[in-house]
Amino acid sequence: MRFSRSSIIIPILGLLVGLGLGLVYSWRISPVTYVDANPAILRADFKDQYRVVIAAAYAASHDLARARARLELLSNTDPIGELSAQAQRLTGTGESVEDTRLLAQLATDLQQGFASNSIINTPVVDTPFPGTPFAAVSSTPKINTPIAEGSTPTTAEFAEPTITLTLSFEQTPLVPQQLSTPTRRPTSTPTKSIDTPFILTNQESICDPDINPGLLQFTLMDSRRKQVAGIQIIATWAEGEDHFFTGFKPEIGDGYADFIMQADIVYSIRVVDGGSFVPNISAPTCTDANGGTYPGGLSLTFQQP
Repeated sequence: MRFSRSSIIIPILGLLVGLGLGLVYSWRISPVTYVDANPAILRADFKDQYRVVIAAAYAASHDLARARARLELLSNTDPIGELSAQAQRLTGTGESVEDTRLLAQLATDLQQGFASNSIINTPVVDTPFPGTPFAAVSSTPKINTPIAEGSTPTTAEFAEPTITLTLSFEQTPLVPQQLSTPTRRPTSTPTKSIDTPFILTNQESICDPDINPGLLQFTLMDSRRKQVAGIQIIATWAEGEDHFFTGFKPEIGDGYADFIMQADIVYSIRVVDGGSFVPNISAPTCTDANGGTYPGGLSLTFQQP
């Protein structure tokens, strides 16, 4: 059985026209509109922005349960790991240091199960409002003087009271006012003070062939020997520098951070919060069981007094 060319072309053209009309209708006339969509369907970069917003909200409220519930909307199997990974990506790209700190702090608090810093409300001081002008009324009262019989009253005896309007202003002084400093209420959880410097309390060489060669390990603790997360550390050398934060590996410790040193390179270490500076750091030379040498590691411990 033979088919003519027109009998084949007409159905194909019909399919193409129908497909075109369907695309026009779905893209232009009635496109898909998402209403109350789940954050889990967001694109990867939008999920990163969502986590930053959650971390910023948590830093303001310290409501750990709400932050955990918001992160669960992203349907990640490991929310803490996603926070740490995003913070490490921000560190590698040199983006916002504040966002990196917020993400690391939230990851650490989720790992330990409670907020590490207490919320201290800023006291509100009542200031006087600018003065409101008012009018002062002064009057001269009429004095009723008895009039003798048969006499003619004078003008002064029937004078109306004189009213004088005087404008007076109470103005707020332009000089700064000395306001008393309110007494801060005691809190059950100590607040981390970045004004107190971290002092190097211990430096130990590590010769262990099972760890990464040249591994420089940091442990930062507060005055109560509690490890502190979210502290920035800078390692500098002749050819460059690197920035990293404590708290990215909460499975080791909240105040833990590490860095890989290269052999025969001298580093200077600076803890940004507190301004501690340690120069002349280099990988020690270790000897293995066969008599060979390899770069060892270092462990530096910093603590607030």
